[in-house]
Amino acid sequence: MLRFFQPYLPGLLLLSVLGCSGQTASVKPNPLVTTGPTDLGWTFENTPVWADEFDYQGLPDPQKWGYDLGGSGWGNNELEYYTDSPDNARVADGKLTITARQEQQGNRDYTSARLVSRGKGDFLYGRFEIRAKLPVGKGTWPAIWMLPTDWAYGGWPNSGEIDIMEHVGYDPNVVHISTHTLAYYFKINTQKTATKRVETATTDYHRYRVDWTPYAIRGYIDDQHVFDFVNEGKGYAVWPFDKKFHLLLNLAVGGDWGGAQGVDAAAFPTAMDVDYVRVYRLIEK
Repeated sequence: MLRFFQPYLPGLLLLSVLGCSGQTASVKPNPLVTTGPTDLGWTFENTPVWADEFDYQGLPDPQKWGYDLGGSGWGNNELEYYTDSPDNARVADGKLTITARQEQQGNRDYTSARLVSRGKGDFLYGRFEIRAKLPVGKGTWPAIWMLPTDWAYGGWPNSGEIDIMEHVGYDPNVVHISTHTLAYYFKINTQKTATKRVETATTDYHRYRVDWTPYAIRGYIDDQHVFDFVNEGKGYAVWPFDKKFHLLLNLAVGGDWGGAQGVDAAAFPTAMDVDYVRVYRLIEK
């Protein structure tokens, strides 16, 4: 997504700070690697290897989800304080609801939730499908995305980011799919992004999907293919996507992108509803 991230692991904090300040080290792709892998043709096994159908009541399943907590601004001046409260993330009626509220906590005037599968669902390649309905309200910034679990190539953006779905409330029903790497990210205006208008994104559920193989990351909305990022075979600066990633579901408030046209306080509380999260293994045809 078009956002910075402060890695969870304290040992990576310095790398994150350098990335957020625009002082990312200049790393050139390996000149000896000139071609990417072959597209073998891929299909998926019908049974998910990891899933949450949200067919229970109460807090999100602790065997599958943890939380990122706090009101640090998360590297791009977000206005919310992320909590683990059922007021901000709760499962009922067959869905997960992540709710952003106007209420003070810590140093922030809004609360919300940011769920992570880190350490509970970490994946190398696969099909990731999430059925969700997006929130309304200027200043909202929901995202369904993936980050590296081990940050093997360094802090953001060196180790990569995969954005399965992003949406900003001031531009309703316009959905973005993106990838970010050291060579391709928004700070240097080289990001790989696809944008599609989904007329009922905030009123109906839609399926947001990424198929990730060694050859490419491909994005889909309701099974319509809208995004391609092909592995150029030029090393981690272009393709850091050969390490495990985990899932994130969150609803930010404000921020450099989400709050670019202000925040409508009257829109809160507002929520993103998630019907299911499913991860499938991709195999060669």
